[in-house]
Amino acid sequence: MVGIVGYGAYVPSYRIKTEEIARVWGEDPNRIIGGLGIKEKSVPAIDEDSATIAVEIARNAIAHGAVDPQKIGAIYVGSESKVYAVKPNATIVAEAIGAGPKNLTAADLEFACKAGTAGVQMVMGMVKSGMIEYGMSIGSDTAQGRPGDALEYSAGAGGAGYIIGKDSESIAIIEDTYSYTTDTPDFWRRQHAEYPSHGGRFTGPPAYVKHVTNATNGLFEKMGRTQNDYDYVVLHQPNAKFPLDVAKKMGIPREKVLPGLLTPIVGNTYSGAAMLGLANVLDTAKAGDRILVTSFGSGAGSDSFSIKVTDQIEKKRGRIRKVADYIANKKYIEYAIYLKHRRKLRM
Repeated sequence: MVGIVGYGAYVPSYRIKTEEIARVWGEDPNRIIGGLGIKEKSVPAIDEDSATIAVEIARNAIAHGAVDPQKIGAIYVGSESKVYAVKPNATIVAEAIGAGPKNLTAADLEFACKAGTAGVQMVMGMVKSGMIEYGMSIGSDTAQGRPGDALEYSAGAGGAGYIIGKDSESIAIIEDTYSYTTDTPDFWRRQHAEYPSHGGRFTGPPAYVKHVTNATNGLFEKMGRTQNDYDYVVLHQPNAKFPLDVAKKMGIPREKVLPGLLTPIVGNTYSGAAMLGLANVLDTAKAGDRILVTSFGSGAGSDSFSIKVTDQIEKKRGRIRKVADYIANKKYIEYAIYLKHRRKLRM
């Protein structure tokens, strides 16, 4: 078996409140907050992007796991806001942490909001087969949202990453994984388009609900488990409403979901969303706790994981900043500064 040897997270310090965005567009902030459940979101600094965020995540994961970067044989970075159209973020991360160049494979992955968890599955297979000793997968995004569009209220920035290795060193064992995938046109961004588009009624039941539910139930059936076997449940969170609605339909208590539900205060971090929620849970989880994680990526697919925390977690606790520390360190900006940071002004 394989597991999480180390993990790291990062959330930019800048924030913009939902009511500030609503003020500019003449919207009722209470209606927006009530509908999406998002009070504020993270905004990258003017010199931050998905690559710099991924580097911070990787450095934190290395520090937490106390892993020699030269022993990392694979680095995957999942993102839908890559810095370059052709040039990987993964090689930037590798250079920054001192991994490689020998016997290192690195690549960027794209599957909307689940590319990071897809990378975890890839690394799991490579470690388990003996191809590599350690591998790292990162979900990092500075999510896009067209000015005035509903996505602008939710598109945040941040992410998390995981070093996968041998179970004897792991703070948490990945017991099993299960995926559910279809061709569902709920959300997309065409080549050269600045902002994504969404398929309205396709984004809810046909896309998010169907895939998250089927992936989770598929894992339950595969392992002979139910939600009662888990102490925490982390679901992909494009907003605060969807994961709670799915949890309710599946009979999962809210209190199991809330510790990993960060969208209300940082927005949807896309490829980093489920991974960031898991990091927040691991920051306080105890040995023996079981965590269910189900990601979702538009287009569409879900990856579900069963994770059991080990007693190694206490030995490595306190080596890096917690997710809660990043969330607490915040500075509010007005809409004009937000436009500047997100480079939404076109000359």
